[in-house]
Amino acid sequence: METAPAELAEAFDLARLTPDFYDDPYPTYQALRTHQPVKRLAGGGYFLTRYEDLVAVYKNTALFSSDKKREFAPKYGDSLLFEHHTTSLVFNDPPSHTRVRRLIMGALTPRAIAGMEPELIALVDRLLDAMADKGRVDLIEDFAAAIPIEVIGNLLGVPHHERAPLREWSLAILGALEPVIGADTFNRGNEAVGEFLGYLDTLIARRAAAPGDPERDVLTRLIQGEAGGEKLSSKELLHNCIFLLNAGHETTTNLIGNGLVTLAANPDQKQRLLAEPALIKTAVEEILRYESSNQLGNRITTAEVEIGGVTMPANTSLTLCIGAANRDPAQFADPDRFDVARSPNRHLAFASGPHQCAGMALARLEGAIALSRFLARFPDYALDGVPRRGGRVRFRGYLNVPCRLG
Repeated sequence: METAPAELAEAFDLARLTPDFYDDPYPTYQALRTHQPVKRLAGGGYFLTRYEDLVAVYKNTALFSSDKKREFAPKYGDSLLFEHHTTSLVFNDPPSHTRVRRLIMGALTPRAIAGMEPELIALVDRLLDAMADKGRVDLIEDFAAAIPIEVIGNLLGVPHHERAPLREWSLAILGALEPVIGADTFNRGNEAVGEFLGYLDTLIARRAAAPGDPERDVLTRLIQGEAGGEKLSSKELLHNCIFLLNAGHETTTNLIGNGLVTLAANPDQKQRLLAEPALIKTAVEEILRYESSNQLGNRITTAEVEIGGVTMPANTSLTLCIGAANRDPAQFADPDRFDVARSPNRHLAFASGPHQCAGMALARLEGAIALSRFLARFPDYALDGVPRRGGRVRFRGYLNVPCRLG
């Protein structure tokens, strides 16, 4: 018997999710938005699902902190995972966040990103050529995951023959961000941080001795800092290089993989995009909204505050459900319908406010080029088996998607 929405909302427990939830969380999100939009969790925090509530939290960094030291201390203890996740850009407040973001954005200007387009097109076309020779492929391993690894590898100047461990390091470190983790996940994540730090020590030493162009080479820019301005400490430099890989890899892989699976499941929208390729930009935005690569964010209150009629004391943990907010009918008409021409589409896949994703323009470019060129080359592609998800709630994507190219 199907569970009633009110009962579904009442029973929701972020620490005890069912297999059905991982497969399709949206009925639960709808139930929460309707019946308990500010849901009290067993651990004492709150789970927010309404669009307007998330926007209000994102934009007020004074009342809602991104600093995770208090939250992560009991989860990670005195570990490299704790050091990493409390040093990287995304889990810090101004002024540290502002300083690091400014350095990174200086290397991700519109001009710099436009300059990446020819190399990105060439990369995608090489991957398409390789897949054409196979016929049956894995859309993640053979395509979606290969693109951001190469792009971030180029940004940091990682030699091609040294890129093999990057994807597994990223998956292990981000896997440890799940709401509840076991010892194996913790150990894998911790080992990945240690191995990545060891590699970066060597890479940074080489780049410091032979700098690249700071207008294009993010690592050189981070090492040198702004002209006449502050530089990152050694620890900040190392952990923000890891952050760049993780942020640029997982979410963009999911964007491309989710997009191809969603288009296959919505043949009318796939055909429309094939007939009107100029819709690729709005299609990318709709994929980001409909199947948000990053489903959850977190904040902690710095003072007593009221959200949705609920008063919370200082130091209350908040989980921001991006996946639910992006299907809020108060913001999006017919939100469970996938529409490649949807406009306007003010989704929160890249967050909002001062913490809006620093690499969103690059992710959009990667998604647009990957999806448009794939569709042009293989318009009759079809899934060939059941796609396998990664079993995670924070990052929504696939580990494997078997496909025949047609």
